[in-house]
Formats: sequence, structure tokens, C-alpha cells
Amino acid sequence: MKQARAWQRMLSGRRLDLLDPTPLDIELEDIAHGLAFVARWNGQTTGDWPYSVAEHSLLVETLVTRLDPGFAPRWRLAALLHDAPEYVIGDMISPVKAAVGPGYGALDARLTAAIHLRFGLPAEIPKTVKRLIKRADTLSAWLEATQIAGFTRAEADKYFGRPSPEVAGLTILPRPPAEVRAEYIARHAELLRLNDARR
Repeated sequence: MKQARAWQRMLSGRRLDLLDPTPLDIELEDIAHGLAFVARWNGQTTGDWPYSVAEHSLLVETLVTRLDPGFAPRWRLAALLHDAPEYVIGDMISPVKAAVGPGYGALDARLTAAIHLRFGLPAEIPKTVKRLIKRADTLSAWLEATQIAGFTRAEADKYFGRPSPEVAGLTILPRPPAEVRAEYIARHAELLRLNDARR
């Protein structure tokens, strides 16, 4: 039997093997472009533009900095990249991930490791770092739920927990993909610069 194709051609020309990804086949421009066109909440958000995973990632990086102003630039980079595998596997809402089963998590983990190595991070980041990024991710979900995804505050509190003061003053306004893509690339470059400056 013919083996099913398990790679995707990227706009950069790279051929990314989803079953055995290598750091050499990962380009930031592919990640930024893909994430800017992947909609969060299955596209069920208000506004004239979908709320993209790239915008969500920028928000999570902002939130980890609010949660811990001394958070090292390399871990802020990890926060920016926390959903990077979705540039090829898309964004699945939690109920779909649960239905798909452990195969999705394994695929996500392989891609995450390759992406981390590509940008100078350890394949597996420390648990304390993961916890803070997860906290920021949950705060982001609460903000998104209440501001653009139609949840009441009571519903958002039930599913995501009550928010902490770090969310104060943050407003979500979905933007055109090209604008978000450019900001994602610029933020990535700035975090790499800050990380290099600390060495």
C-alpha cells in the first residue's frame, strides 16, 4: 500500500514532515503567516476579521510579562511560540482535541520541540515556565471569551476561572492578517534581540 503523504509544502519552499519535523525545515515567516490566517474559536468571534492565533500569541506574551515583569526574554519567546504548531495543524477547540485523543498531543509535542530548537530554546521548557504560560493562556481565553466570543462573565468565570488584575485595560480588536503577521515577526525579532543582549 502507498504510504499517505505526511508533509506540507510551505510558502518559504520548505517541506515540513509532520511526523518527523526537523528545526531545519522551520521558518519564522511560515509560522507568522500561517498563524495570522488561523482563526481562534473556530471563527465564532465578533468583528470584521477573524481573531487569529497570531494575535492570541501576542496577547499571551503580553500577559506573561504582566504576570512576571522579570520573566526572561527566552521564556517570553516561548510564550509567543506556545501555539506555533498550529501554523500547520490548525487550532482545535478543546472539545475537539479531547475527541481526537492522544495522537493530537503527540503531533503537537513533536512540532513544538522542533520549533523550540530552531529558535534556540530547549525542546522541553521547564515546568515552572510552562505553568506561567498556561496561566497567561487561560487569562487570554477569558478575555477573548468575554470580549469577542459571546460568553457572559459568569460563563467565562466558570470555564476559565476568575481573571486576575493583569487583564485590566486589555482590549481585543481583531485586525487584518497582514498587520498581525508583521507584528508577530517584529515581536519575535525583538525577543531574540533581548535574549542575545542578556548572554
